[in-house]
Amino acid sequence: MTRQLGLTRIVIVEDHTLFAESLDIALTLEGHDVRRVSPGEGGPTTSMTILAATLHHRPRVALIDLALGATASGVRLIEPLQRAGVSVVVITGCADRLVWGECLRAGASAVLSKSEPLNVTLAAIRHLREGRCVMSREERERLMSASAQDRSELHEVRHRLASLTPRERQVLVHLMHGRSVREIAGTSVVSEATVRTQVKSILAKLHVSSQLAAVSLAHRGGLPVIEVVA
Repeated sequence: MTRQLGLTRIVIVEDHTLFAESLDIALTLEGHDVRRVSPGEGGPTTSMTILAATLHHRPRVALIDLALGATASGVRLIEPLQRAGVSVVVITGCADRLVWGECLRAGASAVLSKSEPLNVTLAAIRHLREGRCVMSREERERLMSASAQDRSELHEVRHRLASLTPRERQVLVHLMHGRSVREIAGTSVVSEATVRTQVKSILAKLHVSSQLAAVSLAHRGGLPVIEVVA
């Protein structure tokens, strides 16, 4: 017989059936009213449809994964769920603490690792029900500060990439493909001296001292790695 004291409506948003079932069983035994939203085949597949399916159950708490298929992201669910009065706990296999910080900045009450024992998740639900913090203020501030710093740096990287001319962007994409100055010159039908001048300009605008650093910055800034035609 399940315990009804302190009953909490919880929705699990998870596309891994075995993990979702384990959570469901553990939380039900704790006396909670558990519902599940399973993105993917036979279920909602976009962030908007997953959000609608979750809110349909009128949960007090939503336990969400971040990886919800090719067309949905758990991060996009956090803010609208939080605005609707739902406490969001992210349970993820992602170990990137910057992503954790983004989740907290979006309004998540806590971020937990899937590698943690189920008791950690159960304790988090108890804390939420009792109005207590799931994560310490120090840990939340540390993760959110790191995330904000990373976002600021990424903005600066993209600003530098945007300063490149179309031709310089083409040359940079060639470098991302591992092509040498000679190969770029041959492909573009220009002299090697011209390409070297363009590379020098790229390095100056990106504030880096090597082609390798420029390529690394381009990857971080999300410059599309596509084949280019002069």
